[in-house]
Amino acid sequence: MHIHVNIKPPPLEDYHPPQGPLCVVHEDEALLLVDKPSGLLSVPGKGAHLADCLEARVRAAYPEALLIHRLDMDTSGLMVFARSPLAQRHLNWQFEKRTVHKRYQALVEGRVAGQAGFVDLPLIADWPNRPLQMVDFERGKPSLTHWSVLDRGRDWTRLDLRPKTGRSHQLRVHCLAMGHRIVGDPFYGGDRSSRLMLHAHSLTLRHPIGGAWRIFECKVPF
Repeated sequence: MHIHVNIKPPPLEDYHPPQGPLCVVHEDEALLLVDKPSGLLSVPGKGAHLADCLEARVRAAYPEALLIHRLDMDTSGLMVFARSPLAQRHLNWQFEKRTVHKRYQALVEGRVAGQAGFVDLPLIADWPNRPLQMVDFERGKPSLTHWSVLDRGRDWTRLDLRPKTGRSHQLRVHCLAMGHRIVGDPFYGGDRSSRLMLHAHSLTLRHPIGGAWRIFECKVPF
């Protein structure tokens, strides 16, 4: 049994990333946290026209910076880079063991019933429609998202999303499965006149030097 949405992914031929200065949220001898704008690739794509990305911009200013994780092009918010191989190994271990706590805010279509809950649905790539993902109870990988309502309007809801796994498009598909698509989602049938209303606003992790828990946050732009 599987659930999928048969929508053609938008092409990247007309990729026009946003311009502007690098938005550094925090820097020290081990860490660099940057607020990625919506519409900018995290890493280079295939082809010269997709070379501009957050990783390239960060490396231009901080040549020693090492990539730790990614955000979807349409998602904005915090990305962390290591400033030494030792810090990179420490951070990679935390992401692998899922000890990093990630929080997102999203505006979704419609009024969500209830105040809090979770979505526990396995995900797998929808291969004929890559990079789309779909729910598949037979072959999908475990995927868990906790959610709570922050605010409601007449036809929208602002959600706090706390993914416990890091599957591709997890928050998009889990919100869709709830019956409340993220506003502006170009992959799953949203209105493409708006940006994707999904922002990674908080990361909690252990500092590579000393191991103390640190919380890093950046402002939600919508």
